[in-house]
Amino acid sequence: MNPSTPFPTLLLIPTGIGCEVGGFAGDAIPSARLLAAASDCLITHPNVMNGASLYWNDKRIQYVEGFSIDRFACGDLLLRPSISQKVGVLIDAGLEPEIRQRHLQVIDGCRATLGLDIGPVTLTETPLEISTTTSMSGASWGELTSLDPLLKAGERLKEEGATAIAVVTRFPDDIKPKGLDAYRQGKGVDLMSGCEAVISHVLVHHLCIPCAHAPALAAVEMEPCLDPRVAGEELGHTFLPCVLVGLSRAPDLVKLDVLKQTTLLDHSGLISIEQLGAAIAPQCALGGEAVLGCIERGIPLIVVSNPGISKVDLEALGLRVGDKINRSMSVFIASNYLEAAGLLLALREGISISSLNRPIERVSLT
Repeated sequence: MNPSTPFPTLLLIPTGIGCEVGGFAGDAIPSARLLAAASDCLITHPNVMNGASLYWNDKRIQYVEGFSIDRFACGDLLLRPSISQKVGVLIDAGLEPEIRQRHLQVIDGCRATLGLDIGPVTLTETPLEISTTTSMSGASWGELTSLDPLLKAGERLKEEGATAIAVVTRFPDDIKPKGLDAYRQGKGVDLMSGCEAVISHVLVHHLCIPCAHAPALAAVEMEPCLDPRVAGEELGHTFLPCVLVGLSRAPDLVKLDVLKQTTLLDHSGLISIEQLGAAIAPQCALGGEAVLGCIERGIPLIVVSNPGISKVDLEALGLRVGDKINRSMSVFIASNYLEAAGLLLALREGISISSLNRPIERVSLT
């Protein structure tokens, strides 16, 4: 890899497992910005970049929904960077008139102030009736009464010219108070994020265009001891601005089988898993399809100390016993994302990581 060229890197911080960095309202954005500067091409998912009323638009960051990242890592999808998407907005018919109007005003504000290409906007035929829950492990999860209204509304938007879709759904107000209080104080799991992931996964699987989700909630009482990582969610009446900004420059999703069947598509500028220089993931959450896909292909993996409730680590995968890491794997350990950025730069520059550590082991004959 020429150091002057981008070094595509995948940053994964799974949603709904309460990671110290990335488990809250866009609190991983500073880390993502740093890693984007180190790689010049960072691929990551919406929950890393979504800060509700806050956002950061960086042309070096590719905003890719989690299901799409899994398919990308498995070699089924390629990414085509885009400077502008036409973002359709899918609104749950279960939103009350005032909350619906607030979101329409957000759309108008993003059009007028940020110059985003937004529309069409549509309502589902019936309310989606979402419920939230937690798994036995404590990870957040959720359900929809029926997927048909969601999928039909998504189909209408795509037929009317939308090239990406922002989804706004009404979440229940009866989220467990203890869980919400813990989250607002920086000690818990985002109780909505698991269900949000289900909604966006289903739409991307069905439509193969970029999608991301923004929950709609009634306002909550002010919390004087609010954790700074949660503050972005409580600045306004909506989570939608960051989603619209992220989707406005999300890359196109190009299926590999479609690419093979046509010679008409312009193949230039596509990002494939074969180009990936490194993947970065929390040490507690290595069991996802994207991480496993990267390991299978021998892509260097930077494992970062970023605790959450998941326990799928290197030992669980059989890649480490005690302090010994499987020598056949390109696995590097970082205490935080600052160290991860240093490791990433070393990989990009072709500097042997072992030469940076002390002591340096002597060469021995085998």
